[in-house]
Amino acid sequence: MRALRFFEFGDPSRLSLVDLPDPLADATTAVVRIVAGSVNPSDVKNVAGHMEGTVLPRVPGRDFSGIVERGPPEWLGAPVWGTGGAVGFSEDGTHAERIAWPVAALVRKPANLAHELAATVGVSFLIAWIGADYAAVRAGETVAVIGAGGGVGGAVIQIAKARGCRVIGVDRGQRPPPPAGDLIDEFVSTDGDLAAEVRELTGGQGAEVVFDAVGGVLFEAALGSLRHRGRLVEISATGKRRVDFDLIDFYHRELRIIGADTRKFDSVASARILADLVPGFEDGRYQGPTLARAYPLADGIAAYEAVAAGTRGRVVLTMPP
Repeated sequence: MRALRFFEFGDPSRLSLVDLPDPLADATTAVVRIVAGSVNPSDVKNVAGHMEGTVLPRVPGRDFSGIVERGPPEWLGAPVWGTGGAVGFSEDGTHAERIAWPVAALVRKPANLAHELAATVGVSFLIAWIGADYAAVRAGETVAVIGAGGGVGGAVIQIAKARGCRVIGVDRGQRPPPPAGDLIDEFVSTDGDLAAEVRELTGGQGAEVVFDAVGGVLFEAALGSLRHRGRLVEISATGKRRVDFDLIDFYHRELRIIGADTRKFDSVASARILADLVPGFEDGRYQGPTLARAYPLADGIAAYEAVAAGTRGRVVLTMPP
């Protein structure tokens, strides 16, 4: 099979298209022929050496949608999707024509999602689901989503709305495109005083939950957007790994900061969440992210460069039939 592989860390030019042996099936492992694999920002960071736990040489890629080629008879030919915390880091990933996949992690993809779109769901919706659960997001609460125009932000918005929340979308510049832009109740630009505007929209109180998909540079503004006993979900540290905040204000307001990390969920644990998401996609509660462009596997470097350049929307790699 053909696959993208990197032997040293650096920019996307470190990726090579190589021939590797096909993976093998056994009693607990199936072989999935990958139809499409998403290129996430974390995949670009992985190749650059900015992620922990990567063992070289490595085939990158965290998410996929494909067809079971070898494995238990009841799964043969089934359209499936998947993701996993070690995939692409300490295990070979999804930017290849085939992947060995635990039978226990096989999940049929939503019937109404084409493979290219299904491949973009994994990491984004997984972290959105985990964060919403960790923060115990409830109907009637206000959730402010920082990074509303990104894949993760869009997923958080959809899950929060499905749970009956009022949602304030926060991003640079203008209101994000659909589906996120159509679902949010109000929009706040990061160009102004983010915390003040969120408080104004909530009667001076602040949001019960802030989901910060940017982190780092916007951490203090995110914390300032919370009401008394509010919960802040952090998943990233863009541009600033260490942050400062007023500890006295923090404990007087009885705030909570919650970290969420998809890397802690292996392929089997991730599969349980993907299975829970399937009905929402099939009944229309959820929509896949906006697909910016699909690149053939042979143009993998260009796909990575597009994501590194900040392409709006999701980028996928497609495999030859």
